[in-house]
Amino acid sequence: MGSQKIQGELWGKRPKDWANIQELTGDSGYRHALELLKIEPNQTLLDVGCGTGYFCDLATKQEIDVTGIDASEELIKYAKKRNSNIKFLTGEMEELPFDDNSFDFVCGFNSYQYANNIKNAFTEAKRVLKDNGKLTVMIWGNKEDCEALTYLKTIESLLPPPPPGAAGPFALSENKLLERTLEEVGFKIISSNDVDSIWDYPNSITALKGLLSAGPVAKAIDNSGFEKVFDAIDVDIQSYIQSDGGIIYKNKFRVVICETNNN
Repeated sequence: MGSQKIQGELWGKRPKDWANIQELTGDSGYRHALELLKIEPNQTLLDVGCGTGYFCDLATKQEIDVTGIDASEELIKYAKKRNSNIKFLTGEMEELPFDDNSFDFVCGFNSYQYANNIKNAFTEAKRVLKDNGKLTVMIWGNKEDCEALTYLKTIESLLPPPPPGAAGPFALSENKLLERTLEEVGFKIISSNDVDSIWDYPNSITALKGLLSAGPVAKAIDNSGFEKVFDAIDVDIQSYIQSDGGIIYKNKFRVVICETNNN
């Protein structure tokens, strides 16, 4: 059993705020990946955990054939509104509904860490990639480079106790675990770069809407109640208020690009 049922319900709670605010915080990572991949017109790309389709929409501007898949039906509804020309569908990242050797590129931006079994999800990505196809994975950078760590810790404190050995949001970032896992599956690492990601909200209301739209927050609300979660995040953002009333979290995302190593 994969992660679709659980994650689909969590990430579908506040799709409008995710689409209009929080999904855009990954923009620098999306653009960095597109710049490095050098995708040619008419090549095929699959975005795993595509959310409301922001990256997919960027990618289609390069005249490529883009498909997006996500666990959440609600997010996919917004993705279709964003760009009705892209093929969007719901599905399980550990059982992708595509034939072998279907895509030139597969991307997953802050999505693969939510797989029930990350190695299985990478194995599926490898299966649907063509020979010498490329997989791009974006995760959090090092803890010390991410001011959003305080927000993540706030949410973690309001979640139910995790099972023994459960991985946290930075698990793949530490000790090159992401790169090592990809190599175990059979990928060859091409590049691994940390990219600045500035979460810049015009005011506290917008910041709260964006931060409340993430899947783990929905789980925290189920466990601790909306008011308690709202108040805790409101306290956290006070440390990041700027002189103009805006809220800024300075973070880094790690973008790893690898290719199938079938030769």
